[in-house]
Amino acid sequence: MKAASVLDYRELARRRLPRFLFDYIDGGSYGEVTLRRNVGDLEQIALRQRILRDVSAIDLSTSIFGQAMAMPVALAPIGLAGLTARRGEVQAARAAEAVGIPFCLSTVSACPLPEVAKGVNKPFWFQLYMIRDRVFMRDLLAQAAATGCSALVFTVDMPVPGSRYRDLRSGLAGAPGLAGAVRRFGQAAARPSWAWDVGLFGRPHILGNVAPVLKGRTGLEDFFAWMRANFDPTVTWKDLEWVRDTWTGPLIIKGILDPDDARSVADLGADGLIVSNHGGRQLDGALSSTRALPPIAGAVGDRLAVLADGGIRSGLDVVRMLALGAKGVLLGRAWAYALAGGGQDGVTHMLRLIEAEMRVAMALTGVTSVTEINRSLLAPFEAFTSSN
Repeated sequence: MKAASVLDYRELARRRLPRFLFDYIDGGSYGEVTLRRNVGDLEQIALRQRILRDVSAIDLSTSIFGQAMAMPVALAPIGLAGLTARRGEVQAARAAEAVGIPFCLSTVSACPLPEVAKGVNKPFWFQLYMIRDRVFMRDLLAQAAATGCSALVFTVDMPVPGSRYRDLRSGLAGAPGLAGAVRRFGQAAARPSWAWDVGLFGRPHILGNVAPVLKGRTGLEDFFAWMRANFDPTVTWKDLEWVRDTWTGPLIIKGILDPDDARSVADLGADGLIVSNHGGRQLDGALSSTRALPPIAGAVGDRLAVLADGGIRSGLDVVRMLALGAKGVLLGRAWAYALAGGGQDGVTHMLRLIEAEMRVAMALTGVTSVTEINRSLLAPFEAFTSSN
């Protein structure tokens, strides 16, 4: 099957991955209302089709945080994504590098910082949570700097993990010990290509960046227990000041949905923020990124770089987000599906699809540069443009 869209890659991923991994990537929290809103609200954004303009030369290139980018797109951090393909984060980072966009490595990736750094030639971004053990955090930040990470994405919307019912049903997080291992083994056996390529030859199956604090415990239940015990619900803006003082490179705060919080991010001295509801995986019923973005861009867009994720499934969606006020977007599930469905080549192909779709959307809205994409492209009746 030759994927012609992100949704095609989702179907390939569904066929290839064990249920516990597919549901982890694909699912959201509780009833998945916000997950659906992310996609549905973005689909409703209407653009103005313009005619009789010279759109023969379209330029997608931009620069964010001093980094030249072939298009205003980055690969978002996704935990456990490296288990969807053999040494998966390395493959995804190589694909991003080949296309000329940033890749962001998750704290809870299968491949550790040094392995990804060895697999690419250019710097990548690193994502971190607030963890109770500040010494461990400082060590991770030092390691990220030593491996040449060019930006830190700091996720702030996860003081406690959201309740993700699909993970409970699949056995990823709900069945500890032998019972959970047996359920996951059965699901893996039903996907022999994954079991052979990743399950057998994709080892080690550890979360490389947090392996030192897990102290030899490598089971998924060990990881979830560590996460529940070590993610810090006491974190405040004062703690972010410590992060700002510790990390000397570009700092991007991820998980902002409220304009007042966005103003606090700007006051902190961060270089950017990401309008995000964690892909609908935290507070179910929260605003979609589409609805949250315009007021935030209106409040702080002149003070720092406003990025966004959530529900982006095509190059047309990228243009919609830019028109709503984002300077760039991050793709999450899109690259995880493509990685599962086609490895590095799949991610590269998916990004080329996004690029081609952006070019068509820009041509049909009459713009030739991403710098021209703004609210003037939104149809007059669009309901999501209020910055109040």
